[in-house]
Amino acid sequence: MKTPVLLILTHAIFGLNPVFADVTTTIVASSNYGVWEGWGTSLAWWAVAFGDRDDLADAVFSLKDASVNGVTLPGLGMNIVRYNAGATSSNSIDGESMVRSPKVDPFRLVNGYWLDWTSSDPASSSWLWSTDAKQRSMMQKAQSRGADLFELFSNSPMWWQLYNHNPSGSDNGSSDNLQSWNYQQFAVYLSTIALYAKNNWGITFDSVEAFNEPSANWWNGKTGTQEGCHFNVATQQEVLPYLRSELNSRGLSSVLISASDENTYDAAVSTWKGLNSTAKATVGQINVHGYQYGNGDRSALYNQAKSAGKKLWNSEYGESDATGSQLISNVILDFRWLHPTAWVYWQIIDGGGWGLITGDDAAGTLSGPTQKYYVLAQLTRHIRPGMRILDSGCDYAVAAYDTSAHKLVIVAVNWGDAQYLNFDLSQFGTPGQSGATIQRWSTQISSGDKYATYKDTTLSGSKFWSYFAKNQVQTFEVPGVVL
Repeated sequence: MKTPVLLILTHAIFGLNPVFADVTTTIVASSNYGVWEGWGTSLAWWAVAFGDRDDLADAVFSLKDASVNGVTLPGLGMNIVRYNAGATSSNSIDGESMVRSPKVDPFRLVNGYWLDWTSSDPASSSWLWSTDAKQRSMMQKAQSRGADLFELFSNSPMWWQLYNHNPSGSDNGSSDNLQSWNYQQFAVYLSTIALYAKNNWGITFDSVEAFNEPSANWWNGKTGTQEGCHFNVATQQEVLPYLRSELNSRGLSSVLISASDENTYDAAVSTWKGLNSTAKATVGQINVHGYQYGNGDRSALYNQAKSAGKKLWNSEYGESDATGSQLISNVILDFRWLHPTAWVYWQIIDGGGWGLITGDDAAGTLSGPTQKYYVLAQLTRHIRPGMRILDSGCDYAVAAYDTSAHKLVIVAVNWGDAQYLNFDLSQFGTPGQSGATIQRWSTQISSGDKYATYKDTTLSGSKFWSYFAKNQVQTFEVPGVVL
């Protein structure tokens, strides 16, 4: 944190005595890191278990209050859905059948639609469109609650397209597992699902992602605990043109290809640089996962995406810190240096601190929300699609501007001892009306305020300030702001 700057501030809310704001940040009104597309979640695996529950759909995809297991939750209002095309089936083909890793969790094996290589006709018996009903149901529930961005992604090609028939990875984890003669068939699989979804489910996928953490070496069929597949960069750049061609041939030329969902920012930079120009031309959106947490060169990836004219998403993030401390820290780092236009959480429901709501997907049981749920709500409920992302001027806050509503949103966290944080809006043409009430929302990391709201903060000229306890996250909505 910056060395505190002592500013003597006076304000009616504090009476006549001067108040000390320990840290000041000036929001950079001229900055523009893009139009925010939204917040989201992947449906595998939690929706495979809980996809028929309206209460969870309300909590995740609407902004209304939702009662989940007797606890009233503020809806997260997520508008992005990542739907996982499975790689698993239980049928045999000419005496061949799927091989399972001995350590794989059964609920992490997602049933796929293309059962065998006999026919690519989606109307044939080679395809089973009734499978994976719960994940599909949650996707449609999300749409009915306002979700408007959908991405189809794959953890692994169908098992019969793989050298070892094991959707958890190759036998050594670091070798390609997709059979070379199935490069195009893998593209056919994803493209066929995208068209079928449009024609039969009422879902139009905005993007398709074929490679989930492709350069990772932990996709091992002998030890794997989920579906996964390694792809060398050379393989990726062969598959990508097939995917573009197959989407186009089905009238889906407007569907973007995302690539390459690497596990870390640094791996994403390396993979993007390694793709040839033909492959890069097929990609409309660069995806990356946030598992490098506080490390990695976020700026390098942003610069690569910006120079190539590609959108940039943090398409998956998760960790085991149920308090929300790591989450808010890494979101702020992403806004400050990565500048994605969308941010996606991995597991809504999980144990060990990973879930926003504690639960067991395998057992189908739910407990209650973690404090992380409420920390994320500070972001998802207030930084909304269509807002312009601004430079907050610091590493402890994020800022967004709603052009139509003339509203400035600031979400900030105080890591150190209790202090006043001061926000300077002097760079705006109109920083709001002096004396106007600024509504604020409070969540205490670990325990305390969950999602409390207050109307006790006032704009004084072009500044306002608020008292922050240690490890407190607060959101402020400033009305009447004009760039």
